[in-house]
Order: sequence, then C-alpha cells, then structure tokens
Amino acid sequence: MSDYSRRQFLQVSSVFVPAGLSSLSTLSTLALLSPGAALAQPTGAGVVLEPYPSAWLPAGIRSRFVDDINGLRIHVLEAGYESSGRPALLLLHGFPELAYSWRRIMLPLAEAGYHVIAPDVRGYGRTTGWSSDYDTDLTPFRRLNKVRDALGLVAAFGYESVDAVIGHDAGAPLAGWCALTRPDIYKSVVMMSAPFGGVSTLPFDTVNNPTRPAASAPTDIYADLANLPRPRKHYQRYYRTREANENMWHAEPGIHDFIRAYYHFKSADWEGNQPHRLAARTAEQWALMPEYYIMDLDAGMAETVAAKMPSAAEIAANSWLPDDELEVYATEYGRTSFQGGLNGYRMGGTTIGRAEVELYSGKTIDQPSMFISGKSDWGTFQSPGSFERMQEQACTDMRAVHLVDGAGHWVQQEQAAVVSRLILEFLENTG
Repeated sequence: MSDYSRRQFLQVSSVFVPAGLSSLSTLSTLALLSPGAALAQPTGAGVVLEPYPSAWLPAGIRSRFVDDINGLRIHVLEAGYESSGRPALLLLHGFPELAYSWRRIMLPLAEAGYHVIAPDVRGYGRTTGWSSDYDTDLTPFRRLNKVRDALGLVAAFGYESVDAVIGHDAGAPLAGWCALTRPDIYKSVVMMSAPFGGVSTLPFDTVNNPTRPAASAPTDIYADLANLPRPRKHYQRYYRTREANENMWHAEPGIHDFIRAYYHFKSADWEGNQPHRLAARTAEQWALMPEYYIMDLDAGMAETVAAKMPSAAEIAANSWLPDDELEVYATEYGRTSFQGGLNGYRMGGTTIGRAEVELYSGKTIDQPSMFISGKSDWGTFQSPGSFERMQEQACTDMRAVHLVDGAGHWVQQEQAAVVSRLILEFLENTG
C-alpha cells in the first residue's frame, strides 16, 4: 500500500469487489462518482478479504476467518491452535483497537496451554458483514447482538464453554455481558480499563406505592459542560456526531500520526495522566479529566490529540508500540475508517435494544471475575461510582483488582508481561 493510501484513504480504484458482484458492475457504479472520491473499503456482506500478511504477526499467531457468524465473516487472530483439546480463552478488544491489540499477551497465554481466540469485533478490521455508513440502521450494533456474535464464534470453534472471556475498553462491558447472560459458557471473566458498573433495575413495588416524581429535575451535565468558563464536551457525545469519523480518518497530519498521538495521550508515557476518584458526576469534576475524555467544546479529536503528539525521541523509545506495529492500525483504519467503532458509541446513545437488556434487570456476574487497569488510566474513574459498584454489587465473586504500574489505558500492550502473569494466576486459582 502506498504511503498516501495508508495515511489518508483508499481511492475508487482501490475498492475491493464483494464476492458475487462482477468487477464490471462495480466499476459502472463507481464511474458515477467523481474521480478520486474518498471511500472506505466495503465492509458489508459478501466482502472477502485476505488474512494478515505473515510479517505482521509473531510466529505462533495466525490470521484466519470464520464464516456465517450471525451475518458476519469474522476475522480472528489465533494462538495455541497447534493441538486439539486445549481450553479456550476469548479476547475482545475496544476502540480504536483490533484483534491485533492482544498480540503481546496471546503467546504467553498459549504457551500456558490455552487456545487463544481474538476476533475483530463487529465494526472493526477485517471482519465484514456490517455497515460503515453513518446513516445505517444501528440495530446490528446493539449490545446483545455483539454478545450473540461472540457466542456464535465460540460455538463455531466447537467449544461448549471457555475458561475466560477477557475484554478491554469497550470490550470490557462486552465481556461482562457475555458472562452475565451465559454463565454456562463463560467460566470466568476478566475486564480491563472499563469497570462493569452493573445492570439497571426495573421499577419495583409500585402497585401500591407509585413512584413519586423527583423533587427537582436532574441537571443536564452535557449542558453544564458547555457552560463552564472553559466550555467542554464529553468524548462519547462527540463520537456520535457525523463529523467525528471524518475528523479522525482524515486528520491533518495523517491517520498514522493521529493514532500515534491518540495512543500516546492515553498511555503512561504522557506524564499528565494522574488519575484519581472523582467526587461526583458533575461537569466540574468531569472537567478534571484530560481532553481525550472531556474535550474542548470547539475541538475535534484530531486536533485534541495532535497537541500531545510525542517527540521523535519519545516515539523511538516506545517499545510497546513501535512504528511498524502502529502501521497495522493505520493501514486497517485507513481502509475501513473509524465509523464502525463509532456506530457502537452511537447505538449506546439510543434506546435500541433497551427492552432486551432489561430482561437481565438486577442480575449479577457470579463467576470468578478480575479487573485490570493501568495505574495511569483515567478509564477506571471516568464514570464515578462504577469502579466501586463493580466490586461491591455487580460482580459477586471479584477475585482481584489490579492497577498496574507503568501502564495507562493500553494496559495489555504497555505492560504485557505483567498482564499475562495476572491472567494466568487468576485462571490457575479459578480452575
């Protein structure tokens, strides 16, 4: 791939042809577009991609596809596949990540005897069968449909259960919901960086005791953020906007540098990350967090992270994400854009799937569970109270909580050896 394509976007001439659609009909359609139009690679049903180039992966990790999983062709990275009969681990990534984000812990887990399965989840990477259109129906991105994706993948590999489902960032609540809905399948759960604060409850005992209206309506925290002396906005609200994908995908310095700055800003390498508990869910408290969570009102994410771009010396010293590995992210997001991941955030801001989620009202995660985060990760505390509710209510068998030195948000990449050890110790004590 040329540097221009990698750093900016695919041109019309680069678009992949979905299986079953002739190149002639594709070219006829594309001819209606202006020359040089910017398009993401098609991600819908019938698109057939190749596995990763072997040079991208350490020996012992392979790239492959699993077809017909809840409408998806799922791209999977796999380790410990050489022999049958191994217990399985399912690894679920977050945003803006890929299955590739687990590369540093997959081999240690496989060497301990596990079959390690890490998919590109719906909306990401080389998994296809989803729409990258902003105006698409968001229903397929709902929480329990992603749980169904994971369940189908486990079944396709021939497992009646897996020893653990492990999730990071947006993959952490997904792992939590996998464990909560199917405790017969997932024997334990490890969540990283995003605490699982529990599920909602339905109105209770209201027949003779009707719910009384609150004395005063709650304030709009998002309006309060905008009205601060330094006007701000929450990053998830920004991620739901139409302009967010374009801002990041076509960032002025190029997608490679955008991802470099984004990852640096949220890591322990940026010395400004000194997280702590927030006193309350108020605009004033939220505004204590860095700009990658509480953005300036008039800024896009590309401009926000560009201000924290690491120096050439800092980049050269980075051992957990050297440039050749970062290039995998730049290449993959350069093909697909960020919209698939952003559609997950957008779905979360709707009522889609609310009724089916309420089927699990009041339910807890009762399997052995563990939480891992970086000591420099604000994700642990960004939702005041969630960290505590996870330990005290949502998970009834929380075996351990670890805040890892020398790691920010990307804990399984920044401190892979420590994370691998913690997971293996956890599994040994839950087996």
